[in-house]
Amino acid sequence: MADSRETLTINAFVVGYPIKHSRSPIIHSYWLRKFGIAGSYKAVEISPDDFANFIATLKQGRPGTAVGGNVTIPHKEAAYRLADRPDALVEELGAANTVWMEEGELHATNTDGYGFVSNLDERRPGWDRTERAVVLGAGGASRAVIQSLRDRGIAEIHVLNRTVERARELADRFGPRVFAHPQAALHEVMQGAGLFVNTTSLGMDGTEAPHIDFSPLADQAIVTDIVYVPLKTPILKMAEEQGIATVDGLGMLLHQAKPGFKRWFGKMPEVDEALRSLIIEDMEKH
Repeated sequence: MADSRETLTINAFVVGYPIKHSRSPIIHSYWLRKFGIAGSYKAVEISPDDFANFIATLKQGRPGTAVGGNVTIPHKEAAYRLADRPDALVEELGAANTVWMEEGELHATNTDGYGFVSNLDERRPGWDRTERAVVLGAGGASRAVIQSLRDRGIAEIHVLNRTVERARELADRFGPRVFAHPQAALHEVMQGAGLFVNTTSLGMDGTEAPHIDFSPLADQAIVTDIVYVPLKTPILKMAEEQGIATVDGLGMLLHQAKPGFKRWFGKMPEVDEALRSLIIEDMEKH
């Protein structure tokens, strides 16, 4: 018997403020076409003042209402607080990026960490054989990265930030394998590290980034950046010029979308080169 979900129109969304920059509708519309699913995925701009009402309407489950969606800045923390069933990942992070209705309750998870490690798994298999990772930045974007590295089994995760107190907060949150440092300690903590992750906005949209000497990294080390505009950030360029392997941040965006699509539309999609090319083409237009 055919899956009835494929004959009904299933609606999902990405909500944020602002939201016009989001490429999530391109990603999900590509998968909907590929599977031949009668569904929609739309960007919805909702201000912080109106977000609770938006979630309340979703919970009412009226005919034609979306079955769930993605949540982006600045609503991730509010989505966690408003969820009836936040999972363990969200409870620890304090932020949700994926929500769905199930048996009258709003469930929430966070797939950013999944997207981060899946991107590395795809582009550089074996990246997780290292014992030491260095994470630059202690803002909100670093949380899912640190959580996913810890959960993958990385023995030492060194977090550096201009304000070391923020790095210490993350060490307290994520446990004894996470260590906090000021940015001045960067050269020292990179010694023998097999992974370097930039979670800051350095180099975003073509802005400059200070020079980083990657020579202390281990042989076969990888440098990655969660920024994907531009695709080759200044930090990735620096690493390549020094002979270090790199992974760009676009795959994190693509892979984090997969679990949500499965929740809402019932099929687990794949990240292929055609989708990647589609997003790069859109990036080049803007």
